[in-house]
Amino acid sequence: MNTYYTQDIHGPFKTISIGRLELEEGGVLDDCTLAVATHGQLNAARDNAILVPTWYSGTSKIMEQVYIGPGKALDPARYFIIVVNQIGNGLSLSPSNAPAPIAGPKFPRVRIGDDVRAQHRLITEHFGIQRLALVVGGSMGAQQTYEWAVRYPDMVERAAPIAGTARNTEHDFVFADTLMEAITTDPGFRGGTYADSAEVAAGLRRHAKLWTVMGWSTEFFRGGRHRVLGFENMDAFVDQFMTGYFGPMDPNNLLCMAWKWQRGDVSRHTGGDLTQALGRIKAKTFVMPISHDMFFPPSDCLAEQQLIPGSEFRPITSMDGHLALFGTDANAVAELDANLRTLLAA
Repeated sequence: MNTYYTQDIHGPFKTISIGRLELEEGGVLDDCTLAVATHGQLNAARDNAILVPTWYSGTSKIMEQVYIGPGKALDPARYFIIVVNQIGNGLSLSPSNAPAPIAGPKFPRVRIGDDVRAQHRLITEHFGIQRLALVVGGSMGAQQTYEWAVRYPDMVERAAPIAGTARNTEHDFVFADTLMEAITTDPGFRGGTYADSAEVAAGLRRHAKLWTVMGWSTEFFRGGRHRVLGFENMDAFVDQFMTGYFGPMDPNNLLCMAWKWQRGDVSRHTGGDLTQALGRIKAKTFVMPISHDMFFPPSDCLAEQQLIPGSEFRPITSMDGHLALFGTDANAVAELDANLRTLLAA
């Protein structure tokens, strides 16, 4: 097991089994375990629950560090906040920790809808919650937020998709392909049968460099933001920050998440009709793209927001681009927090 995915680094969290999960692509997870971090207490009325799904490569720890805390919109003193690590992220059931018959490259294909059905079972059967005050997530967490709002419209009171779309675009699909190919073309990958992530170090570094190019923005580098963050030059930023982040991760886990990211699409529920799918949403919804995001640009998010009844378009301003989600831009975090506070008061 990859020692990166431990309580010491990503805890505290609990591993909860939701039992057998049949997958949309035909595979089966006989014992689907979800790594869950909770903050605060469920009230007597059971109406103060907030669900936070995780993004690509991210875990419950970064959500706790950036978005949850006293005095913030996601305040554990007021809400019962449930952060669920997505399947494949290394903490929940994943290629890196699965039993031998489905470990590594044998792990079955998982879709965003599978994550959400698993989370629904967790929320309703384990926690006994029938209504969510808010579902909020960034990037792949936004994809899961949209899936929740479309699949379970009567259960979601408010929705806040951040820096993500309800249906992935062809442009984003192709870019994710390059991320995957950076890993799979490393000779050390060996079709996913490597013994240790270190054997795929070159591929993981290429993957990190691609994230550097698209995850931030041209304005980020023109403005010297990498130096503001404490790195004297680009090489140091790539080696210490970006490769330092992605390098310890399990390649098969990243590929599992990237495959489902590419195929995020709520219009599956309506025969490909996105207007009809988003028209199902009953939640009060704030759509919050990031101004300089090159993965999920505001124009893509605006086109979808206009299809959601009663929704609002609340873009977050940050030259840090998509990876402002990491919390690198304090002003952007404050702007996002203010939007969530307004949404929760609605």
